[in-house]
Amino acid sequence: MKIALYPNFDKSNALSCALSCAEILHRYGAEVFVRESHREQFSSADFVKIGKMSEIASECDIIIAIGGDGTILKCSGYAAKNGKPLLGINTGRLGFMASVERDELHKLEGLFSGEYSTQERMMIDVIHHHNGESDRFTALNDVIAARMFSRIADFTVSINGRVISNMRSDGVVFSTPTGSTAYALSAGGPIIEPTLSCIEFASVCPHSLWSRPMLIDPSNTIEVEHSSEDVFFSVDGSREVHFDKSDKLEIMRSESVLKLIEIDGGSFYDAVNMKLMRSLK
Repeated sequence: MKIALYPNFDKSNALSCALSCAEILHRYGAEVFVRESHREQFSSADFVKIGKMSEIASECDIIIAIGGDGTILKCSGYAAKNGKPLLGINTGRLGFMASVERDELHKLEGLFSGEYSTQERMMIDVIHHHNGESDRFTALNDVIAARMFSRIADFTVSINGRVISNMRSDGVVFSTPTGSTAYALSAGGPIIEPTLSCIEFASVCPHSLWSRPMLIDPSNTIEVEHSSEDVFFSVDGSREVHFDKSDKLEIMRSESVLKLIEIDGGSFYDAVNMKLMRSLK
């Protein structure tokens, strides 16, 4: 079995966790791979193979992200593009999408005994139309459009060319069911079981008494426009992209699907109860 590690060394304990993870996987007979930029951190583990992440992701059987939810989001693109299952090991604070905590590395045995399952997570494509050109992004969690410094902006949201909302708000969030427990939740949206198929639309601090989140059939195409200055959008919390008033965003279900690994019978509801129903330390 070939397994790629995708650690985020900005997280505390990520290095020690990654080295321990590599040792355990090697002990079970797996070939362990990391990207070239991590050569120094894994210099003491001479059995670890080095390569480009794009090549490693296409050749491996499983990808393991070591960090927090942001690390899983960054790694999801490699996993989904290559059709490889992704396991998250949490060394961050929340780690909502992770199946294994940093003190539970013994659970990695399940990868070799077959005691794990995979759950398909829907993703969304975001097309940014600007100056006669188009850029495409893919999100596991969400796309957010907002004005700088939390200033109010005027947004227009349409479905298949029909306007469904003209609003003033600090921003708008469009999320997958997986992303419903992220920014959309803080914006007042519902918790959505991740195996459902829908796109959630929520406003951020709307200047209205009647604005409510909406669930949209993912077979539709959602269009977002605005008439304000200094508006940007971000896909899965990545860098901000300028969203001019002459631009348009199109949001739709992606053909890409993420296969997320669950070990030891953990469930979405367990994660909700353990990680969202109590304060983080």
